[in-house]
Amino acid sequence: MKSTPDGNLRDANSMSDNHNENKATAIGINHIALEVDDIAEALAFYGAFLRFEVTHQDDDAAFVYLGDQFINFSRGRTQAPDARRHFGIAVDNKELVRHILERIGIELAESRFLNFLDPWGNRVEITTYTNIQFSKAESVLNGMGMGHLTKSDQALKELRDRGLAPEQTR
Repeated sequence: MKSTPDGNLRDANSMSDNHNENKATAIGINHIALEVDDIAEALAFYGAFLRFEVTHQDDDAAFVYLGDQFINFSRGRTQAPDARRHFGIAVDNKELVRHILERIGIELAESRFLNFLDPWGNRVEITTYTNIQFSKAESVLNGMGMGHLTKSDQALKELRDRGLAPEQTR
Protein backbone atom coordinates (compact mmCIF):
# COMPACT_ATOMS: atom_id res chain seq x y z
CA MET A 1 0.00 0.00 0.00
CA LYS A 2 1.08 3.57 -0.74
CA SER A 3 0.01 6.86 0.75
CA THR A 4 -1.35 9.41 -1.73
CA PRO A 5 -0.89 13.19 -1.41
CA ASP A 6 -4.35 13.41 0.21
CA GLY A 7 -3.27 10.89 2.88
CA ASN A 8 -5.36 7.97 1.60
CA LEU A 9 -3.84 4.53 1.24
CA ARG A 10 -4.08 2.88 -2.16
CA ASP A 11 -2.64 -0.22 -3.76
CA ALA A 12 0.42 0.81 -5.82
CA ASN A 13 -0.92 -1.05 -8.87
CA SER A 14 -4.19 0.89 -8.90
CA MET A 15 -2.30 4.18 -8.57
CA SER A 16 -0.16 3.46 -11.64
CA ASP A 17 -2.90 2.17 -13.93
CA ASN A 18 -1.99 4.33 -16.93
CA HIS A 19 -4.04 2.23 -19.34
CA ASN A 20 -7.34 3.61 -18.07
CA GLU A 21 -8.88 5.48 -21.02
CA ASN A 22 -10.81 7.78 -18.67
CA LYS A 23 -7.71 9.89 -18.03
CA ALA A 24 -6.15 12.85 -19.77
CA THR A 25 -2.84 12.22 -21.52
CA ALA A 26 0.08 14.23 -20.16
CA ILE A 27 1.73 15.84 -23.20
CA GLY A 28 4.62 17.56 -21.46
CA ILE A 29 5.61 20.18 -18.95
CA ASN A 30 4.63 23.70 -19.93
CA HIS A 31 6.51 25.53 -17.18
CA ILE A 32 8.00 25.34 -13.72
CA ALA A 33 7.76 27.89 -10.94
CA LEU A 34 10.89 28.65 -8.93
CA GLU A 35 10.81 30.59 -5.71
CA VAL A 36 13.59 33.15 -5.32
CA ASP A 37 14.24 36.07 -2.97
CA ASP A 38 14.79 38.73 -5.63
CA ILE A 39 13.47 38.68 -9.21
CA ALA A 40 16.14 40.97 -10.69
CA GLU A 41 18.91 38.95 -9.03
CA ALA A 42 17.40 35.68 -10.35
CA LEU A 43 17.31 37.07 -13.89
CA ALA A 44 20.91 38.22 -13.56
CA PHE A 45 22.05 34.86 -12.14
CA TYR A 46 20.36 32.67 -14.77
CA GLY A 47 21.20 35.22 -17.47
CA ALA A 48 24.90 34.79 -16.67
CA PHE A 49 24.88 31.32 -18.29
CA LEU A 50 21.62 31.04 -20.29
CA ARG A 51 20.06 32.94 -23.17
CA PHE A 52 16.31 33.42 -22.76
CA GLU A 53 13.47 35.81 -23.44
CA VAL A 54 11.87 37.70 -20.53
CA THR A 55 8.20 38.33 -21.38
CA HIS A 56 7.14 39.79 -18.02
CA GLN A 57 8.97 41.16 -15.00
CA ASP A 58 7.90 42.98 -11.87
CA ASP A 59 9.01 42.89 -8.21
CA ASP A 60 7.11 39.66 -7.51
CA ALA A 61 7.48 37.56 -10.67
CA ALA A 62 9.16 37.10 -14.03
CA PHE A 63 8.39 34.82 -16.96
CA VAL A 64 11.45 33.54 -18.80
CA TYR A 65 10.83 31.69 -22.06
CA LEU A 66 13.03 28.86 -23.36
CA GLY A 67 11.37 28.52 -26.76
CA ASP A 68 7.86 27.18 -26.08
CA GLN A 69 8.34 26.49 -22.36
CA PHE A 70 9.00 28.86 -19.51
CA ILE A 71 10.26 29.35 -15.99
CA ASN A 72 8.13 31.47 -13.67
CA PHE A 73 10.37 33.11 -11.08
CA SER A 74 8.28 33.94 -8.01
CA ARG A 75 9.44 36.02 -5.07
CA GLY A 76 9.25 34.32 -1.68
CA ARG A 77 11.48 31.27 -1.18
CA THR A 78 10.86 29.94 2.34
CA GLN A 79 11.96 26.29 2.37
CA ALA A 80 15.41 24.78 2.97
CA PRO A 81 17.70 24.13 -0.02
CA ASP A 82 16.70 21.19 -2.21
CA ALA A 83 18.48 17.90 -1.59
CA ARG A 84 17.20 15.59 -4.33
CA ARG A 85 14.30 17.56 -5.81
CA HIS A 86 15.53 19.28 -8.95
CA PHE A 87 14.66 20.37 -12.44
CA GLY A 88 16.70 19.95 -15.61
CA ILE A 89 17.52 22.46 -18.28
CA ALA A 90 18.62 21.16 -21.69
CA VAL A 91 21.25 23.35 -23.37
CA ASP A 92 23.25 23.30 -26.57
CA ASN A 93 26.61 23.46 -24.75
CA LYS A 94 26.79 21.95 -21.26
CA GLU A 95 30.55 22.44 -20.96
CA LEU A 96 30.18 26.18 -21.60
CA VAL A 97 27.66 26.33 -18.74
CA ARG A 98 30.08 24.38 -16.49
CA HIS A 99 32.88 26.83 -17.33
CA ILE A 100 30.71 29.89 -16.61
CA LEU A 101 29.40 28.44 -13.32
CA GLU A 102 32.93 27.68 -12.15
CA ARG A 103 34.08 31.16 -13.21
CA ILE A 104 31.33 32.88 -11.21
CA GLY A 105 32.07 30.71 -8.16
CA ILE A 106 29.09 28.33 -8.12
CA GLU A 107 29.85 25.10 -6.27
CA LEU A 108 29.00 22.09 -8.43
CA ALA A 109 27.55 19.01 -6.73
CA GLU A 110 29.60 15.82 -6.52
CA SER A 111 27.74 13.92 -9.23
CA ARG A 112 28.11 12.46 -12.69
CA PHE A 113 25.63 15.18 -13.71
CA LEU A 114 26.14 18.94 -13.90
CA ASN A 115 24.18 19.77 -10.76
CA PHE A 116 24.24 22.84 -8.52
CA LEU A 117 22.15 24.90 -6.16
CA ASP A 118 21.16 28.36 -7.31
CA PRO A 119 21.56 31.18 -4.73
CA TRP A 120 18.02 30.45 -3.40
CA GLY A 121 18.46 26.71 -2.91
CA ASN A 122 16.79 25.44 -6.09
CA ARG A 123 18.71 22.40 -7.38
CA VAL A 124 19.39 22.65 -11.11
CA GLU A 125 20.66 19.96 -13.47
CA ILE A 126 22.12 20.99 -16.82
CA THR A 127 22.02 18.46 -19.65
CA THR A 128 22.91 18.47 -23.33
CA TYR A 129 19.84 18.66 -25.60
CA THR A 130 21.35 16.44 -28.29
CA ASN A 131 21.97 13.58 -25.82
CA ILE A 132 18.50 13.21 -24.30
CA GLN A 133 15.07 12.06 -25.50
CA PHE A 134 13.34 15.40 -24.86
CA SER A 135 12.67 16.96 -28.27
CA LYS A 136 11.51 20.37 -29.42
CA ALA A 137 9.46 20.74 -32.58
CA GLU A 138 11.58 21.72 -35.59
CA SER A 139 9.69 25.02 -35.88
CA VAL A 140 10.52 25.87 -32.26
CA LEU A 141 14.20 25.00 -32.67
CA ASN A 142 14.36 27.12 -35.84
CA GLY A 143 12.65 30.00 -34.06
CA MET A 144 15.26 29.77 -31.30
CA GLY A 145 18.11 29.79 -33.83
CA MET A 146 18.91 26.19 -32.87
CA GLY A 147 17.73 24.39 -36.01
CA HIS A 148 21.23 23.00 -36.53
CA LEU A 149 20.99 20.73 -33.45
CA THR A 150 20.65 17.00 -34.10
CA LYS A 151 20.06 14.17 -31.66
CA SER A 152 22.89 11.76 -30.84
CA ASP A 153 22.67 8.16 -32.06
CA GLN A 154 21.97 7.02 -28.48
CA ALA A 155 19.14 9.54 -28.02
CA LEU A 156 17.63 8.49 -31.37
CA LYS A 157 17.87 4.82 -30.37
CA GLU A 158 16.09 5.55 -27.08
CA LEU A 159 13.37 7.44 -28.99
CA ARG A 160 13.06 4.64 -31.58
CA ASP A 161 12.78 2.02 -28.82
CA ARG A 162 9.78 3.95 -27.48
CA GLY A 163 8.24 4.57 -30.92
CA LEU A 164 9.02 8.29 -30.71
CA ALA A 165 11.90 8.84 -33.14
CA PRO A 166 11.46 11.82 -35.50
CA GLU A 167 10.85 9.57 -38.51
CA GLN A 168 8.02 7.91 -36.52
CA THR A 169 6.25 11.11 -35.38
CA ARG A 170 4.72 14.17 -36.97
